Amino acid sequence: MKLSEFTDHKTRRESLERELRTKLPTIDHALVDDTNSIHCENLIGATSIPLGVAGPLDVIGDEVRRPAYVPLATTEGALVASVSRGCKALNEAGGARVNVYKTGTTRGPVFYTESVAHGQEFLDWAQEHVDEIVKEVEKTSSHILLTNLEAKLIGSYAYLRLYFDTSDAMGMNMVTIATQAVIDYVEKNTKVRSIAIAGNFDVDKKAAWLNSIYGRGFQGWADVVIPENTLKKTLKASAEQIFDVWLAKCMIGSAISGSMGFNAQFANVVAAIFAATGQDLAHVVEGSLGITTMKVINGKNLYVSVYLPSLMVGTVGGGTQLTSKKEALSIMGVKSVAELAEIITGAVLAGEVSLLASLAEGSLAKAHEKLGR
Repeated sequence: MKLSEFTDHKTRRESLERELRTKLPTIDHALVDDTNSIHCENLIGATSIPLGVAGPLDVIGDEVRRPAYVPLATTEGALVASVSRGCKALNEAGGARVNVYKTGTTRGPVFYTESVAHGQEFLDWAQEHVDEIVKEVEKTSSHILLTNLEAKLIGSYAYLRLYFDTSDAMGMNMVTIATQAVIDYVEKNTKVRSIAIAGNFDVDKKAAWLNSIYGRGFQGWADVVIPENTLKKTLKASAEQIFDVWLAKCMIGSAISGSMGFNAQFANVVAAIFAATGQDLAHVVEGSLGITTMKVINGKNLYVSVYLPSLMVGTVGGGTQLTSKKEALSIMGVKSVAELAEIITGAVLAGEVSLLASLAEGSLAKAHEKLGR
């Protein structure tokens, strides 16, 4: 049986059921969208993930200055409860102060040159012709702009890292099409051949220090000062206790492990929001990067901050157009991708505060025993 020969998902699924001698009724019933709006080859249906809601969280940012609910799609018990407790603690402390910066979606083609000298000539040419390259990009879409071009030469290989503003879309499809237009222009005018449209200088869907240092998509910052009363009543641990866990876990533990994420659970919160709102799940790899910092203030209050260098998110296009994903975005009340980035950053801060407090209190196993079974 060749699955691609079927013209619709129903007959394809039924044929698969016959071949495997099984039934897939839930996979059938979970499909609620018009199949013309779904970008998935060999479609047979859909799967579902339980959806919980945390919050509301008081977000104080440039785009969002209001309470926001946080939809979390997860099969992990205790995650929604943990983020909800973090939201409560942040609200009692005056809310999550959030700031985001749009670095842009990147694509990194690699070219083959004859030598180091030829490669340097090529990179000099690229920098001298940025204006022309920008025009080639703009021909591909009215929603994309080339904002920056960086280069690296390794032997006879020349790498470009192109930064694009893709409006409210995450934009990987847009930037790939635009980058192909750039390659066509470069090859025509330099006779230098592109080896690959993506040469890992992007860096796309991989953990990399380049993304951690220079950012990709959105960079997000959030912080809060949690007063002693909230630490005792809501988080059940003192500032010193939580600080000690943070230092041992996020800093020293991450360092001796060679981790690229100096945090407690960025990926947990990012993955759950991504799954709920139709983001590209592979970009959770980049969303797991980042650093949580802490400082005890006046011996009793606790300053907590998070830095997320690489949030690849969108509010239009891709999976965000699916019915349930649109509804999840409506729960957050976002009208732009910057608003989404701010709420995610605030939610990550809530998750960090709650988990580190739970570890300090010694209640993590108990919570999972109660909620995770």
